[in-house]
Amino acid sequence: MGSNKQKPTKNEVKTESTMKSSLNSANAVPAVVEEIIGRTGFRGEITQVKARLLQGDEKGKTMRRNVKGPVRLRDILLLRETQIEARRIRSKVTKGAYT
Repeated sequence: MGSNKQKPTKNEVKTESTMKSSLNSANAVPAVVEEIIGRTGFRGEITQVKARLLQGDEKGKTMRRNVKGPVRLRDILLLRETQIEARRIRSKVTKGAYT
């Protein structure tokens, strides 16, 4: 009737949460939004931007990234990955406020 699963102790839960937060912020590279290119995604929910890296090995490099959520010029993005760039928007039909 009863299950043999043990509940994690408070120390284990704290350790898991601190590991997740340290992984997310440790490798992040800040980048500033320089240009809003357009909207993409099936419903136009993704904004494609050009961002310039502020730190790291490739400091000063401009790259194209897709951003979900509200974004403006001069916003700071924390990028976990700086090697892969987003594909260019090919379609002339765009959705949202940047048409």
